Amino acid sequence: MAEAAASGASTGRKNIFKTLEFDTRLLGMVGAFVLVCIVFNVLTDGRFLTPRNVFNLTIQTVSVAIMATGMVFVIVTRHIDLSVGALLATCSAMMAMTQTQVLPNLGIDYGSPLIAPVAILVGLLTGAVIGAFHGWLIGYLAIPAFIVTLGGLLVWRNVAWYITDGQTIGPLDERFQTMGGIGGTMGETGSWIFGLICVVVACIAIWQSRRSRIRHEFPVKPIWAEGILMAIAAILILGFVATLNAYDVPTRVLERSFEDRGAVMPEGYSEGYGIPYSVLLLIAVAVVMTLIARRTRLGRYIFATGGNPDAAELSGINTRLLTVKVFAILGILCGLAGLVASARLSFHSNDIGTLDELRVIAAAVIGGTALSGGIGTIYGAILGALIMQSLQSGMAMVGVDAPFQNIVVGGVLVLAVLLDIIYRKRTGDA
Repeated sequence: MAEAAASGASTGRKNIFKTLEFDTRLLGMVGAFVLVCIVFNVLTDGRFLTPRNVFNLTIQTVSVAIMATGMVFVIVTRHIDLSVGALLATCSAMMAMTQTQVLPNLGIDYGSPLIAPVAILVGLLTGAVIGAFHGWLIGYLAIPAFIVTLGGLLVWRNVAWYITDGQTIGPLDERFQTMGGIGGTMGETGSWIFGLICVVVACIAIWQSRRSRIRHEFPVKPIWAEGILMAIAAILILGFVATLNAYDVPTRVLERSFEDRGAVMPEGYSEGYGIPYSVLLLIAVAVVMTLIARRTRLGRYIFATGGNPDAAELSGINTRLLTVKVFAILGILCGLAGLVASARLSFHSNDIGTLDELRVIAAAVIGGTALSGGIGTIYGAILGALIMQSLQSGMAMVGVDAPFQNIVVGGVLVLAVLLDIIYRKRTGDA
């Protein structure tokens, strides 16, 4: 009955976008991303949208995107974290020293299967402890987040320097490096299987959402609109997989791989990289953070506190403990980002994570997270990170100097906030 009523009402809607119930803010971000890609593809004579550059762009986005998902929670609760880049460096330094100094001194030699998991655990614990400490200072001692994390930016960047004595630490464990991107991928067959599984999951999620709305007597889209959404999801997922599979492994690398196995590479043999493991990690983080935001009590408390902190506290929410939890989550994500960033480089360097605080905050804000609190999405932050990385990668390919790249990023951040303010005033969300 509700379905019939909704179908009848849908005929009065003005256009297909309203029928499909697309988020206008999301459409704007997608449009901006497409525009950036087209412009740089023209300026680089078609090199920007090649499979190789798309692959590189993807793995370069991962570390910032992972932290941006946690920054959403922080900004939603009306705080800010300026220390994420420095915290990433500290976590990376701890993981690097664990692999090259601590574990070998304990008798666990380089190449042991224990090195990578132990080092990753150390990095995650480091991020969680430091993040929780920041949250405690902010929540229980009432020190403004801006001051705490500004101090953290200075403290942890130099703590990382002292941990390594200012030296570059490497090479890192080979299993550890598989989380960096090109050193660890699923291959063509595995990527296609994963892509098909994602398509099935996406279609089931869309259909289950429809059934849930019908069960609660909420308006639903017509069947054809749901079919279009499923088709769009399938095209995007499989198109992404096809693009990454189209980036072929260099012939010399394949020959070396066959030689290591004592075999001869067949003439004309080729193989694509496929989906990097670091991208799988980002997808897992996105799913978990989205479930926390939408399906858990913690997520409801986070958005309720951001919407009205006083009302949230009066309703019984322990906002001080909530602050500790939010910053601890971001700290753990900084540890994961440190894993990806150092694994991609195959070593730890002192400048790792420099200016990442700018990129992470910009990604969250461009993705629609309101600095006034209470509003934000995980997928928006990831798309914002992709837009930021596309800008920087495109400018680098064109030959723009690094200082001017940062000028552009800063300008885009201010413009994004301005557009967000205008949008909220027009929609009444301000």
